[in-house]
Amino acid sequence: MGALLSLPLLAIPSAGTLMSFAASCCGAATCSMVCSACGKCGNSVATRIAYALILLVNSILSWIMLTPWAIEKLQHLTLDYVKINCPTGECYGWLAVHRINFALGLFHLVFAGLLFGVNNSKNPRAALQNGFWGPKVIAWLAFIVLSFLIPDAFFKVWGNYISFFAAMAFLILGLILLVDLAHTWAEYCLAQIEDTDSRVWRVVLIGSTLSMYLGSLAMTIVQYYFFAKGDCAMNQAAITINLILWLLISFISVHPAVQEYNPKAGLAQAAMVAVYCTYLTMSAVSMEPDDKQCNPLIRAQGTRTTSVVMGAIVTMLTVAYTTTRAATQSLGLGNSRGGIRLPDEDEHDLVTQQPGRREMRAEVLRRAVEEGSLPADALLSDDDDDDDSSNSKTGDDERNSTQYSYTVFHIIFFLATCWVATLLTQGQDIKNDGEFASVGRTYWASWVKIVSAWVCYGMYIWTLVAPIVLPDRFDFS
Repeated sequence: MGALLSLPLLAIPSAGTLMSFAASCCGAATCSMVCSACGKCGNSVATRIAYALILLVNSILSWIMLTPWAIEKLQHLTLDYVKINCPTGECYGWLAVHRINFALGLFHLVFAGLLFGVNNSKNPRAALQNGFWGPKVIAWLAFIVLSFLIPDAFFKVWGNYISFFAAMAFLILGLILLVDLAHTWAEYCLAQIEDTDSRVWRVVLIGSTLSMYLGSLAMTIVQYYFFAKGDCAMNQAAITINLILWLLISFISVHPAVQEYNPKAGLAQAAMVAVYCTYLTMSAVSMEPDDKQCNPLIRAQGTRTTSVVMGAIVTMLTVAYTTTRAATQSLGLGNSRGGIRLPDEDEHDLVTQQPGRREMRAEVLRRAVEEGSLPADALLSDDDDDDDSSNSKTGDDERNSTQYSYTVFHIIFFLATCWVATLLTQGQDIKNDGEFASVGRTYWASWVKIVSAWVCYGMYIWTLVAPIVLPDRFDFS
């Protein structure tokens, strides 16, 4: 499929190479192989992996556009079309990154509209989400080609304003999901302990809490030792503030006032928030530029190109995984299936679900056989039909309802494309001396991570004090 898609572009070396790379990595055969390999995991899992793969390839392709080689090829490819407002040629990569991510973002927005209101895989439109990978890959590549026909002025506004704010929305959404996950995980463990009185779940809860606290402490010590020496005031302040904040949320989590209004609050949630925010801070100080001699990792690199390439790929993998997880979580965004579900959600011991069609049919047949209206073998034929139907639907875990909201899924993927474009271009030095551009190694990216950690702490503290401030809106009884 990849070779077939690249045939019309072979006359242009750069386009043939790049498009062949993207098409062969995310062609219909590749996506079908992913879906086949994950068939036993469920149809929804395979679909999510395939979309994450497309995002990963699109991100790597965008990153390649920052190299001088790609900029030179683009200059010949576009016949100086993108040079109208860029006489020095230095913004080719910047514009190309936003064009490519705009194409994939537009692709996801179109699908968000087409799949609005789809509730299960029996809906004919559900096939657009879980199938037709060949046409979808062709549409994605067509959007990329068409994006290069849009004037530069549009992408200067898009990249500096619209994409930037969408990227910030993606970051905030990720922080909200993390805080939600922290509470959900702790409450799930507590529910298992109360229901089963199992020592295993007690060990899991206590062990995970201690492990995350030890991880936070270890990362803090490493940061002080390697990144906070000499005149590195920025690093010293960021590391110290992070340490104070995760000690503060631990104290607030076990405060008697908080426990009175929310007995489920505790150190387990605080530990998860602490380890994640400490990781964000460590990532910020370890990826900042070394102009002030505060990042020994850069000076210790043996092969800079290899480290930059590996760092970029790991970053793109992380973005793809985080996006896929975020797009399938349940936060009242139209998703009723994602996340960890607590057992016995109904507080009363009442039957709240109607019997399914299969159970109702079996009951009617049994009564008919007992009354003599049907022969006894009618029950056997019904069982055979059910077996055939279940076999034909093997791997389809969305027959009754979708595992996640398709529309929300594509909207979050759109926000992720804006984040990738912003991460690659914001504060980036276009002149990289013939090497690959490092991903996220700017003061802008470092400060975004540091401030994100502070915002995450603030969100978690609000979840603890909100029941005290607004008791009428919360009931944990």
